[in-house]
Amino acid sequence: MKKTNFILLCLVSALLLSYAPTAMPLTCDPYQLSSCAGPIFSGSQPSATCCNSLKKEQPCFCQFLSNPNLSPYINSANGRTVAAYCKVSIPSC
Repeated sequence: MKKTNFILLCLVSALLLSYAPTAMPLTCDPYQLSSCAGPIFSGSQPSATCCNSLKKEQPCFCQFLSNPNLSPYINSANGRTVAAYCKVSIPSC
């Protein structure tokens, strides 16, 4: 009986130690940055909504920069000005 309990305890311990929580998948959605379109096109001051969206989507910037439809806006002078105003860095990917 003691041997069975010990083996069971070892199996449960091994299962618990091998459990690794999975990270939430990164979902990149460039449409979340639509609140920044006005400032990027016109050079106006970005809103708090725009800045919050930039901060939320920052992990996706390399993916956005690899998209030829998005990279001209992100790399534009106004795009970099908006990012700087929001204190969000644009990475070199």
